[in-house]
Amino acid sequence: MKSLRRLLAIAVCIVLPAGLLPAEDKGVNPKVQEMMGQVSEARIKAILEKLGNFGTRNTMSSADDPVHGVGAARNWILNEMKSYSPRLEVRFEKFRVKKQGQRIFKDVDLYNVIAVLPGKKMPETQVIVSGHYDSLNLGGRPAGAAAPGAEAGAPGNTTAGMTLEDFEKNANLPAPGVCDDGSGTSAVMELARVMSQYEFDKTLVFIAFAGEEQGLIGSSLQAVKEKKEGHVIEAVLNNDIIGTDTAGNGRMSNTTVNVYSDETTDSVNQQLSRYMRDVAERYLPAMKVVNVFMGDRLGRGGDHTPFQWEGFAAVRVSTPNEIYVNQHHATDTLDQMSVPYTTKVAKVNLVVAANLAMAPKPPIVMPEPRAGGGRQGAAAGAGAAAPAAGGRRPTPMIARGAGYDAVLRWRAAGSEDDIKGYAVVVRATTSPYWEQEIYVGKVNTYTLKDVSIDDLKFGVKAIGVNGMESLVTPYAYPPRVKVEIETVQ
Repeated sequence: MKSLRRLLAIAVCIVLPAGLLPAEDKGVNPKVQEMMGQVSEARIKAILEKLGNFGTRNTMSSADDPVHGVGAARNWILNEMKSYSPRLEVRFEKFRVKKQGQRIFKDVDLYNVIAVLPGKKMPETQVIVSGHYDSLNLGGRPAGAAAPGAEAGAPGNTTAGMTLEDFEKNANLPAPGVCDDGSGTSAVMELARVMSQYEFDKTLVFIAFAGEEQGLIGSSLQAVKEKKEGHVIEAVLNNDIIGTDTAGNGRMSNTTVNVYSDETTDSVNQQLSRYMRDVAERYLPAMKVVNVFMGDRLGRGGDHTPFQWEGFAAVRVSTPNEIYVNQHHATDTLDQMSVPYTTKVAKVNLVVAANLAMAPKPPIVMPEPRAGGGRQGAAAGAGAAAPAAGGRRPTPMIARGAGYDAVLRWRAAGSEDDIKGYAVVVRATTSPYWEQEIYVGKVNTYTLKDVSIDDLKFGVKAIGVNGMESLVTPYAYPPRVKVEIETVQ
């Protein structure tokens, strides 16, 4: 292995322009490996069995029955997470939702279950791991062959044509929801248990959302609240349907998991998706993370979406092998899913969340604001006040140096005390992944000799003294804004 690394390093040095240095070897953190080894398949199975035994977790089901329905389920989740560690701050986030449409056919109290593990150095910065604990049974609706439905629907499980009476009648039908989304909830709870035994620089937040099946209600209200209160959320890893490794058509794979982000090149969501692939496959080389640059499965949605709406980086983690016939039906039971696969995906979440929570904040590539509200100029005039003639907007600190060089500048998002250095990353505009990585040390500017800024994509990330890497901050140049041209009549 060491010989292979040396050969690769030599190859990189040959193809890189003169003056560029290969990135330092990437390693795995023993502390994270230790945590990963504590994720228990038996505990995940026990959580799934318990969630299924509530009969239904429909948001509109009984809130008062001590053993059946959504009220019993949320109380159990709350008390279970409280038992994990005194470090965890566990609470209900309650919203009173007004009757609206057919899915919310009466005023209802909705409770997200939230467990917070405060960070030690950067407690203001949050990394969220989430899933939804509510479930749904659409009754006699057909499954399997129809076109995809709305947010909560699976192919063939559309709610089109259902009446208010249908929703009322279905609210207490058996809806074990073991895969959708007991699987995601079990991963959230198991990670809360394991990770609460450790300390992290950033704050970790574990959330079991309610009201997903009624149209992303719990996550939408939570995301708006987080934004309004000015919370800093660096990443949301939302897990929904991570329990099956064999699809309804027989396709099978227990070594792949899909991560959905969005379709906007170099968005914060895509950067998080790339980060998941890089980190997860480093710690779990037998597990392949498939980046899907779409917001979700076609025509569908999940609890990551409301956080994207509020400007936070958020992705959906999901199996590529769904069983549509079981979704939103009484057949979504434990015997129809794979606990070992759910455990693998839980470990993917753990290593990514742990790395983010122990890493520096991503560097800033925009110029600092001027006292008068404008921005200081970047290298070679790259920064600009906005928008001016020609549709200019504030631009990142990337510019042409002497001749045809690429000059990159950046600054730390916070203290540099725990930063070992920075790495510049480069890729072709047609490549989905960063292709070159150059460790440049603890500096705030770097010049790539004879490299054009006009036909490549660039980014920079911070590397901590503990070896943990931040998310990449891309040098995303804003598009020109249309301006109206006046003519003489």
